[in-house]
Amino acid sequence: MSIPQTNFQFDGQTGFYRGKVRDVYHFDNHPGGPLLVMIASDRISAFDVVLPRPIPYKGQVLNQTAAHFLRATADIVPNWLLDVPDPNVSVGLKCTPYPVEMVVRGYLAGHAWRQYRAGYRTLCGVALPDGLRENDRLPEPIITPTTKAHEGHDQDISRDEIIGQGLVGETEYTQLEQYALALFKRGTDMAAGRGLLLVDTKYEFGAQNGRIYLIDEVHTPDSSRYFYADSYEANLHSGSPQKQLSKEFVREWLIANNFQGKAGQTIPAMADEWISQISTRYIELYETVTGESFLKADAVDPLSRIEDNIRQALAKTYV
Repeated sequence: MSIPQTNFQFDGQTGFYRGKVRDVYHFDNHPGGPLLVMIASDRISAFDVVLPRPIPYKGQVLNQTAAHFLRATADIVPNWLLDVPDPNVSVGLKCTPYPVEMVVRGYLAGHAWRQYRAGYRTLCGVALPDGLRENDRLPEPIITPTTKAHEGHDQDISRDEIIGQGLVGETEYTQLEQYALALFKRGTDMAAGRGLLLVDTKYEFGAQNGRIYLIDEVHTPDSSRYFYADSYEANLHSGSPQKQLSKEFVREWLIANNFQGKAGQTIPAMADEWISQISTRYIELYETVTGESFLKADAVDPLSRIEDNIRQALAKTYV
């Protein structure tokens, strides 16, 4: 049984927000400080649109992958995570998010390649050299930030625009850049140990009591793209598509079926077999990236399981 959405009511709950993938419960008056409870549903989005059918175990993959990397990067930057009381649930500090996402790219792929192929040689204020091919490694990782959109599409934006518009102060933004590049370096090293290349990813940051925290997910299939290292060079030289672990295969399927989230376009029907393939690919990413076996959570009554585990977590006092 999949988890398309949740609609719980908890004692002390002060707010609720349903994102593209996560259901977020707010507890502003919790002992020890404001908390968020994030439930990773099985919803899947692409081109900033939530697709009509959930993907079994996708939420569990997302939640457990994010927790794995949050714990593995806590020495670089403090993060919001306090507890994982359920395979689909994370509990953490409630921070005020910065209104930008820090996208770090080590290779010319995905959106960056589509822009480059269209003739652009500057992306988010970052100059790119001529003569690059799809999936080429960039001379060094670059940051191509986007604005955070609650609805609709995120928009590319440059460092100068972010600072000039007062979205983030220059001192804080410089710190976000340093954190993002250090996280990407750690993610790259961890991926290499698993035979993977971390191609690109996004980081979100927030603040609480004047301190910057890494928030949301980290190095998950929804936020990152990975190539397999052993076939990268051969595929690059032959012009063959890279074997990758990411959500890009879903985007490519949608593009092939004439959908890119644009006005007037219709989301193509998703057959049971395709849903099963997506679920299998997500589980493959978890096991490949973390090196751990994926243990499917009890799916008989997942909503009751999640609700019970959250109630037990809320009885704790997090300091």
